[in-house]
Amino acid sequence: MRSDDSPRSDDSPRPDDSPRPEHWHRTEDLDRFLDRAGDFLRSRPAAHTVMLSVTEAVRRRGPGAYGDEPPVYGLLQRDGAVRATYLQTPPYQLQVTALTTEEADSLAAHLAGLGRMVPGVGGEHETAAAFAAAWQTRTGATATILQRQRLYRLGTLTVPEPAPAGRARIATTSDRSQLAKWYEEFTEAIGEQGIDRDSWADARIAYGGATFWQTPDGTPVAMAGVTSQVAGQVRVAPVYTPAELRGRGYAGAVTAEVSRAARDAGADEVLLFTDLANPTSNALYQRIGYRPVSDFAVYDFEAGAVSEE
Repeated sequence: MRSDDSPRSDDSPRPDDSPRPEHWHRTEDLDRFLDRAGDFLRSRPAAHTVMLSVTEAVRRRGPGAYGDEPPVYGLLQRDGAVRATYLQTPPYQLQVTALTTEEADSLAAHLAGLGRMVPGVGGEHETAAAFAAAWQTRTGATATILQRQRLYRLGTLTVPEPAPAGRARIATTSDRSQLAKWYEEFTEAIGEQGIDRDSWADARIAYGGATFWQTPDGTPVAMAGVTSQVAGQVRVAPVYTPAELRGRGYAGAVTAEVSRAARDAGADEVLLFTDLANPTSNALYQRIGYRPVSDFAVYDFEAGAVSEE
């Protein structure tokens, strides 16, 4: 695999009104990436919530936070300014910020030229669709949409009433096995490949990033997680209630509690994603006070590997 982390020159003449050259630059050095792209990511904390939370997790836990293979980061520059970014934490999908159709095609060309394995893509709906089409054209991969999502931002918090019996409490070390078990059940329920469940539980416990709703006798019946705060934003994820305990108000109660706590801790924006195929969760979060921001999509690529040019 060759590095693409240094600028390329373009000495060919062009008309004065033609677009200036744009180059994608790749690195596995998180500090280098954030030095160059950090201001860009912080400029739109809601739209860039995934990249902000993933890079913060890697900063805290190291390059093995999401798997054995180190993450890869990239940015697109125009006249010295960052225009867009991408990241991939193998073996998971590529994540991209907003791109034009032309930029999506140039990213596909860049990654194909590096011989990168791209198992899928996630991003704002139009961007993800444009990259999926470009990747399919350039590599022959089959692109299939896995999930249509909606990003929500908390407005005025409305705590569901009446609240179910019990209370919220932050998960601690003694809850490690329960937290890990529910995380595994959650990822299986939504059809996603999660990271190691024990590592996930340890990471959330370390910063108080998981909360249970428990019944009066102390039995946990639902959980809600939050990402650590970065650039003034946190994202609620995941929210899970075992199937046999649903319909009793536990998810709404614990989501409202972690949303309130995030606000009290100083978060400017409290965000969450929903699956648009699940009308129940979309309606629940809107009743609590979440309002739509934009739509996202996740695509899967079959035979998404290409040979290095």
